[in-house]
Amino acid sequence: MAPNVPAMYELHFAVPMSGAVLCTLNTRHDSEMVSTLLKQTEAKLVFVYYQLLDIAQAALEILSKTTTTTTTKLPLLVLISECGHPSPPHAKGTLTYEDLIAKGTLEFEVRRPKDELDPITISYTSGTTANPKSVIYSHRGVYLNALVSIILNEMRSMPVYLWCVPMFHCNGWCIPWSIAAQGGTNVCLSSVTAEAIFDNIFRHKVTHMGGAPTILNMIINSPLRKPLSGKVAVMTGGAPPPPDVIFKMENLGFNVTHAYGSTEAYGPAAINAWKPEWDNQPRDAKAKLKTRQGVRHVGMEDLDVKDPHTMKSVPADAKTIGEVMFRGNTVMCGYLKNLKATQEAFKGGWFRSGDMGVKHPDGYIELRDRSKDTIICGGESVSSIELEAVIFSHPAVFEASVVGRPDDYWGETPCAFVKLKEGCSATEDEIIQFCQNRLPCFMLHRLWCLLIYQRHQLARHRNLFSGRRPRPCGVTM
Repeated sequence: MAPNVPAMYELHFAVPMSGAVLCTLNTRHDSEMVSTLLKQTEAKLVFVYYQLLDIAQAALEILSKTTTTTTTKLPLLVLISECGHPSPPHAKGTLTYEDLIAKGTLEFEVRRPKDELDPITISYTSGTTANPKSVIYSHRGVYLNALVSIILNEMRSMPVYLWCVPMFHCNGWCIPWSIAAQGGTNVCLSSVTAEAIFDNIFRHKVTHMGGAPTILNMIINSPLRKPLSGKVAVMTGGAPPPPDVIFKMENLGFNVTHAYGSTEAYGPAAINAWKPEWDNQPRDAKAKLKTRQGVRHVGMEDLDVKDPHTMKSVPADAKTIGEVMFRGNTVMCGYLKNLKATQEAFKGGWFRSGDMGVKHPDGYIELRDRSKDTIICGGESVSSIELEAVIFSHPAVFEASVVGRPDDYWGETPCAFVKLKEGCSATEDEIIQFCQNRLPCFMLHRLWCLLIYQRHQLARHRNLFSGRRPRPCGVTM
C-alpha cells in the first residue's frame, strides 16, 4: 500500500520471486475498505508507506475484531520510510522495509512458478462501486503484456520512464517489468504535480511516461508549462481524451498515444495505431482520430464489438453500437473468490467490457459510452462521452462531466457539470448554446448545465441523478 516510490517498484519483483502473490492496494482506500481487502486476499505481509500507516493500523484493528477464529494471524506490517522524512510516532516497533531487506541473503533461491498460469498478482478494479473486484493476473499474462508494452511505447534500450501511472493500478500497466527488460531508469513520483513532471523531464531527460487524461489536462493548463527540448512519448488511457487535450499536449512536444483496456485486460488491450495517411488531415481531424480506441495489440488474441444479446459482430459502419469484448492470454484468469462474477464476465466465451462502441470501416473501434452511462432520451441513445468532448472544447472549460437525469417526458435528459478555468468566465446559457451549434438537437433535449466552482463539488454530485456517477471529461475520479 504505497504510492510510486522505489520500494513499490522493487516489490513487483521481490514478491513473485519469493513465490508469493503481490496485491497492490489503492492509496485512496479508507481503513474499512483496506481491512475488507486484506481479509479477502488472506494477506500475510502488508508493506505500507509511512504516510498511510495510520490507515493500515486502523484496518488491522478492524480485521482483528472481525476474525472468527483464534488461530488466524493478522498480517505483519512492514513500514516503507522515505529518505529525509521521519517516521510517524506511532511507527515505533514496526519492522521497516530496509531492515527486512538487510536480513536477506544474496544466495536466496528464486521460487519460480510451477505453472505459467499460476497467479502473480491480484489487482483490484478502480472501485467505482462500493465493491471493487479482485482481478487475478497470471505469470504468462504479465510476461506477454510487459513485452507488448515495450512495443506499444516504442521503447528502445535504456528508456527513462516517469512514473505518473499509479503502480497500484493494473500494476502500472505491467510497465515495471517492461522497464527492467529494457534496462531502463525509473523516475518515481510519489506525488504527481505539473511542476514535478516538467522538473523531472528536464532534469532526467525523460523519454517515456503515461497517465490518464487528468494528468494531460493538468499539464496543458499548468502556468509552469513550457515546450520540451526533446520528444516525450506519452501513453494515455482510462477515459477517452478530448481532442483538444491531445492537440495541446503535442504542441508542447509530447507524442501522445491513446491506449484502451481495463483492469481485467492487464491495462492496455488495444492501441490507436497511427496511419501515415492521417498525417495530411487537418489539425482538428487528426486530434479526433487520435481519440479512437483503435485495434487489438499484438498480445491480445481478439477484440470485437458485438451485440451483447446475439453475440454477433456489429457492422463496421461507425454507427451501429455494440459492446466491446476481448479474449486472449492477456485477459484475467478471473475474479478472486467470485465465481458468479467471473462467469458473467465471460458469458459467451468473450470478456464483456461493459463499454459500448462502434467499429469503423477500417476496423478501428471507438467508444461511445459505458453501457450503464448511456443516456436514453426519447428512445435515442445520447453518448455522454461525445457531449463531454464538445463541452470540453469550449475555451473557458477546465473540466466537464455529463450524466443523465430523470425526465417525465423524455425519460432521461443530459445534465452537465462544468468547472471553468481560473480567470475565465462563461454562463450556463453560453455553454448550452456552444453545444447547440455543434451537436444534433436530439442530444440536447432539455440539456441542463451547472457551473461548479470548487473541485470537490464534482464529487459531491456523483449520486445526484439515478445513481449515476459523473465522469469528468479529462478527469479520472
